[in-house]
Amino acid sequence: MAQNAESSVPYGHEESGPEKNVTTDEDSFTRDDVKKTENSPPPYTQSPFTSDAFGDEEFAEVKYKTLKWWQCGLLMVAETVSLGVLSLPAAVAGLGFVPAIIILVALGLFATYTGYVIGQFKNRFPHVTNMADAGEVVAGKWGREFMGVAQMLFFVFVMASHLLTFTVAMNTLTEHGTCSIVFGVVGMIVSFILCLPRTLEKMSWLSLVSFISIFSAVMICMVGVGISKPGVNNTAAVVDTDLYHGFTAVTNIVFAFCGHAAFFGLAAELKDPRDFPKGLCLLQGIDISLYLIAAVVIYRYGGADVTSPALGSASPIVSKVAYGIALPTILIAGVIYGHVAAKYIYIRIFRGTDRMHKRDAVAIGSWVVIALCLWILAWIIAEAIPVFSNLLSLITALFASWFTYGLSGIFWLFMNKGLWFKNWKKISLTMVNLLAIGVACVLCGMGLWVSGKALHDNPSSASFSCANNA
Repeated sequence: MAQNAESSVPYGHEESGPEKNVTTDEDSFTRDDVKKTENSPPPYTQSPFTSDAFGDEEFAEVKYKTLKWWQCGLLMVAETVSLGVLSLPAAVAGLGFVPAIIILVALGLFATYTGYVIGQFKNRFPHVTNMADAGEVVAGKWGREFMGVAQMLFFVFVMASHLLTFTVAMNTLTEHGTCSIVFGVVGMIVSFILCLPRTLEKMSWLSLVSFISIFSAVMICMVGVGISKPGVNNTAAVVDTDLYHGFTAVTNIVFAFCGHAAFFGLAAELKDPRDFPKGLCLLQGIDISLYLIAAVVIYRYGGADVTSPALGSASPIVSKVAYGIALPTILIAGVIYGHVAAKYIYIRIFRGTDRMHKRDAVAIGSWVVIALCLWILAWIIAEAIPVFSNLLSLITALFASWFTYGLSGIFWLFMNKGLWFKNWKKISLTMVNLLAIGVACVLCGMGLWVSGKALHDNPSSASFSCANNA
């Protein structure tokens, strides 16, 4: 399968950056061959997994490859800058100003590089639309199945974390007006309805609403905490902590950059896949800046007892206002993950058929059923693990560690096989990508211990409870 994928010149290959000469076979193509390949519509082959999932859309009823780079960037911002920023002040409280800022900036820059590698991999293998496709390129059939299951679990767990945050927000707004399970069901229904559009272009307008929502909520929270100053005298440059609490804080920072699992799906619907780095720069410029400002300011005035999610650290009135304004992003960011998850299953079922682009009962009905099942599963997980920070730690350890860092290192080593020690530049990049794999191993192993201990220490009776979780 991997050899078949490599036999075509990737779209925009000549402008793919410093790694453009990743295999010696590429030199054997003439310029006319490249031009012919780029101008021809991507044909379906006998194998449904090595062809463009969306095929030739010239006369299609439903067109998918319609995203502009800034729309892709907004989608990336909406899926990433949401729950992550709400957990960062508590992460700073667990580490102190200095370690937290160093770790946040370092992991953010590292996430920028690993995201760029994903863009390189997409250009090198244009048929890749999700992590499962990438798994097949690297490890064949078993790689496809393993990565497919892993990414679906990650998506559903993130969807669950958004439903859980929605129940926290509603309990705050209504002062526990009804059973928390009811709020969870309401969040599930609204998220399912928002997930019904089949193309990401329609979702991009929701992502703009999401970003404005979370940005406004964080600003209000910072102003509110800055005025009330509940913990202004209870901060520290370095916190004396133990391994358990310190690493819990690190996993929350990692979660703030964990959008990489959806990058292939977003890039697949770009009009021009070469524009992916522009969207990535838009994302990373916004999230690193906002994360630093929000985390430092809220911890500076909220103190060591700052809550996670952070919106609860302000006064009761300001907290309610912030949660009310944050409701769109709490829902929409989860909806983007839900859309990408549903799209993976939908493509897996209908790839290589005309059904992908139809608006008939089977096509629409299949999408609706897939989305509904995914949101029901996410709701079950949210009710089973009702503690926000514990759920984030578990997601980070199992999935975000690899999707954000480790897998990108593996992708780069695969694309540059045989060239790892060609020159000083390749040697440096080889070391960087081996470091990415090592970081993923540490985050996964230690994170599982941290999240397992946290789940064990919390009473299981809290699961599927009507109790107030605000």
